[in-house]
Amino acid sequence: MKILSIQSSVAYGHVGNSAAVFPLQRLGHEVWPVLTVHFSNHTGYGEWRGPLLAPDDVRDVIAGIGDRGVLGEADAVLSGYQGDPAVGAVILDAVAMVKELNPDAVYCCDPVMGDVGRGMFVRPGIPEFMRDTVVPRADIVTPNHFELDFLAGRTTTTLAEVLDAVDAVRASGPRDVLVTSVLHDEVPEGSLDLVAVSDEGAWAVTTPLLPISPNGCGDVTAALYLAHLRTSGSPEKALASTASSVFAVLEATVAAGTREIQLVAAQDHLAEPPMNFEVRRLR
Repeated sequence: MKILSIQSSVAYGHVGNSAAVFPLQRLGHEVWPVLTVHFSNHTGYGEWRGPLLAPDDVRDVIAGIGDRGVLGEADAVLSGYQGDPAVGAVILDAVAMVKELNPDAVYCCDPVMGDVGRGMFVRPGIPEFMRDTVVPRADIVTPNHFELDFLAGRTTTTLAEVLDAVDAVRASGPRDVLVTSVLHDEVPEGSLDLVAVSDEGAWAVTTPLLPISPNGCGDVTAALYLAHLRTSGSPEKALASTASSVFAVLEATVAAGTREIQLVAAQDHLAEPPMNFEVRRLR
């Protein structure tokens, strides 16, 4: 595939495009990274340097790609953290341009807003912008459990409630939903679920809960799920491959004792997922 990925970038570590581009390339896909920021490191360190790109600058880069006459070759647009509604508008304009030129192209949105224990960590107004404007325009969305609850306007504690919430989000526009870090009352202690839902059905994978929560893991997950879903055409296969690769990366990160995810060290597990986890059909 050819993927237009509009995300942040860091020189040190792996978040945003610095987490998504390499896995996609390792799977054999062509990626056109458009940067929304270029920081020295991710903001989780508390200190960072580098520019936040103005929305017009981001728009200019995309326009320049259009000048090459290749936007119609894009099979997908991928986005993650959106710190400013103005940047979100640029992304949505890019999605519209790509889809006008290639109606088969899809938009995959990782609606980054918050997480359990941290609450919302984006600017006021961003969650509502994501829910009301961005997610309805997406074909694929990859929220975590906390973000799913916000998008659906409810609190979910059972698997049935999670599926009902996914259905509510799907009714707003996106057809494919991958929910990460799902903790419901049937998940064994020390584990978590990933849940994928599409028109074809719903599936879940249970993986061990590792003692780390590094930045960038969601960015990798969204990129891998987009790639596997579009190449296999199967949410079930995409879920199995994505869960397997992401867990392998996290295992390598635990083993290395590092704060940054070990994408390069675990790259063979990106290209060839170990397929260690059983996929359960839920409906």
